[in-house]
Amino acid sequence: MKLLVKFNLVLLLIFAAGFLATGYVSNRLLQRNAREEVLENARIMTEAALAVRSYTVSQIKPLLDTQMKYSFLPQSVPAYSANEYFKQLHLKFPDYSYREATLNPTNPVNRATDWEADIVHYFQQNPGMKEIVGARDTPNGRVLYIARPMPIKDGKCLYCHDTPQMAPRTLIERYGSDNGFGWKLNDILTAQIVSAPMQLPVQRAKTALAGFMLSLAAVFAVIFLGLNAMLVLLVVRPVNKLATVANEVSLGNLDVPDFHPSGKDEIATLADAFSRMRKSLKHAIKMLEV
Repeated sequence: MKLLVKFNLVLLLIFAAGFLATGYVSNRLLQRNAREEVLENARIMTEAALAVRSYTVSQIKPLLDTQMKYSFLPQSVPAYSANEYFKQLHLKFPDYSYREATLNPTNPVNRATDWEADIVHYFQQNPGMKEIVGARDTPNGRVLYIARPMPIKDGKCLYCHDTPQMAPRTLIERYGSDNGFGWKLNDILTAQIVSAPMQLPVQRAKTALAGFMLSLAAVFAVIFLGLNAMLVLLVVRPVNKLATVANEVSLGNLDVPDFHPSGKDEIATLADAFSRMRKSLKHAIKMLEV
């Protein structure tokens, strides 16, 4: 087997091992980074929804208090404003969904499903917990979610949720008196949940990994070709020329021209040593002939 073939086989084996190891490590890192990016976007959306709620309570609701005496306006409800805000945001980011899952809501739309209720109960049992990050299986695939508790901190909320007698008449007329009452200050009845499909971080990681691995393969190809060119020019060709000279000498042709490669590397040293040996051999033969 020729030297060039051996060199290329070893180089290919080293590259294959490095390529696989790099791909494995890179995939793990990219998957984690993509997951964290999705969660960070979810946290930003959560904070934005809280900002909309605060804006509704402080600036929108006071403007609608008078009209609320004659007709209930959902625009005065913070949860309604947050959901409407997210509906618009959902048009740009369809992979994300937003819920304010409540155990005993006034509006049935906000009623917590079984898995959402489990999250609310967990926050009730662990009042110090500020955030949960998890994943669950759905008919559409695995979903990544981030959830935060929404304790009742403002006593003004109890105006609509304490007892049916205290609630605005227009609220009762719209939603009835069976749901959304009995709330207490500092109770945790709602969880703010932002969900995104697991496919989203996985796909982002795959896209980034494909680009990275293609770049790595391109770099290897350049290195492979460069090393082969160097090996051919600096080693293979000089050795072949030196082997040709040695073969001629072995056949008795002592007048073959010397081979003098440029430079002062090991090949040049070997060529010089062989040239001296050939001259010594030629001189010794002449002395024997005399």
